Amino acid sequence: MTSAASGPTDRELRLIGPVAGKRVLDLGCSTGSAAINFAKQGAVVIAVDGSRAKLEIARARADAEETKVEFREGDLADLAFLRADSVDVVFSGGAIGEVEDLARVFRQVQRVLRPHAAFVFSCDHPFALGVGPDGVVRHSYFDPGPVTVDRDGGQVQLFTRSISEIFTELGRAGFRVDTIVEPRPARYDEKIPSAIIWRARKEGT
Repeated sequence: MTSAASGPTDRELRLIGPVAGKRVLDLGCSTGSAAINFAKQGAVVIAVDGSRAKLEIARARADAEETKVEFREGDLADLAFLRADSVDVVFSGGAIGEVEDLARVFRQVQRVLRPHAAFVFSCDHPFALGVGPDGVVRHSYFDPGPVTVDRDGGQVQLFTRSISEIFTELGRAGFRVDTIVEPRPARYDEKIPSAIIWRARKEGT
């Protein structure tokens, strides 16, 4: 099965809005595309990923493009190095699906975000993860998985979660969802969305 998630897309960037002068956290930064993009727009960027090899590529890219990004190797839910209420925007492009303990990640993101600040993330659509390339349903929408998918020339395991499950977990963590986007596939013959994009805001004062 092939994963379609990648980032950041133009739509994701529009949901985030202007980042100049803001402190942005990129969770699951991979090889640094989004982090470098934010830095070029004038953001102060902290980027976290669990892959040392990908971070080495990201650092080399940032150096080559003369952009400053603070890259950190670690678990996406291990944000103890950040103070509470210290981040203006959190972005995650495609990495959330790789996390087994989603509730822990959401709680940590909620802790570090400033009140009413945005958490924008994309993940593979649960419908797409259940359908094989031949159009046959191969994985139950209600089975959390994980399922193995091809991504960036390698294989990763993704946990499948229903839309209602993600919505509920965000609410429990102290977020209010204000936008859900299911982009139309680029190919006319694809009948279901390949990705879903969420924007949630930290509640409180």
